Amino acid sequence: MNIIACCKIVPEDQDIAVKPDRTLDLSKAEPKISQYDLNAIEAAIQIKEQSGNANVVALSAGAAKTLGNSKIRKDILSRGVDSLTLVADDSLEGRLPADTASVLAAAARKTGFDLILCGEGSGDIYAQQVGILLGEMLGVASINGVSRITAGDGTVLVERTLEDEIETLELALPAVVSVTADINTPRIPSLKTILAAGKKPTVTETLDGIGYQAPAPVAAMTSVKAPEQSDRKKKIIDGDSDADIKAFIESIRPELTA
Repeated sequence: MNIIACCKIVPEDQDIAVKPDRTLDLSKAEPKISQYDLNAIEAAIQIKEQSGNANVVALSAGAAKTLGNSKIRKDILSRGVDSLTLVADDSLEGRLPADTASVLAAAARKTGFDLILCGEGSGDIYAQQVGILLGEMLGVASINGVSRITAGDGTVLVERTLEDEIETLELALPAVVSVTADINTPRIPSLKTILAAGKKPTVTETLDGIGYQAPAPVAAMTSVKAPEQSDRKKKIIDGDSDADIKAFIESIRPELTA
C-alpha cells in the first residue's frame, strides 16, 4: 500500500506577536509541523505497522524559503515516514485551501497513492477544507472527522465519533481520509529515528515538475487579524450567600441575553 501523509509547515503559535493594528508579526516565529498533521503522519505509520508492507511518503507544499529549512525536513523524516516529497515555490505562501488542494492533487498524481491522510485542519487558518477538496479533485472517496482507521485488502474501515453515536464506514481505495486530533498521540522521535532521518530520501519538486495547472481563483485572502480585545469589567462579587449569587446572575444576565 502506498500512503501519502500530507503535512503543512506553520509558524510556532507562541512566537506570533500582534501589532497595534491587530495584524500578525511572524518575523520571530519558527516553522513547525502543524500539530494536526502530526496525527495524520502517526496514523500513516500505525497503518504501516499493521499491514507490514506499506510505503509512507510525507508530502508538503509551501514556500521554498520555508521548506528549505533542514531542521523541518529532518523533523518530518524522523517521524517514521519512508521518504519526503516537497513542492517548493514561494508563490505558494499564504495559499487558500482550494489552491493548496490543487497543488497536493497534482503531486499525489505524480507520486501515486492508495491512501492519502490529512489532518482535520491546519495549525494556522484551520479551514478544514483541504482533505475534502483533495478527494474531489482526485475523483476518489473522501471523508473527514475520522477517529479510527483499520486497513483491509483494498479497503479501509474508518470510524467517526459523532455526537451520540460512532459511525463505521468502509471505503474502497484509493481514498482521502482526514483524521481528528484524538485519533492518536503522535510519538516523539527517538535518537535512533532522528539519526536515521538523514539517510532517507527527499524529493523537491517544482510546480512545473508535477504538471500543476493553476485553477481559476475562487477566493482571495483580504486580511488576517487578531480578534478585537475588550477590556475586562473586573467586577468581583466576593461571597456565596443567596444575595451574592443573585447579584452574580444579574451581572451576567445582559451578556447572556445579548
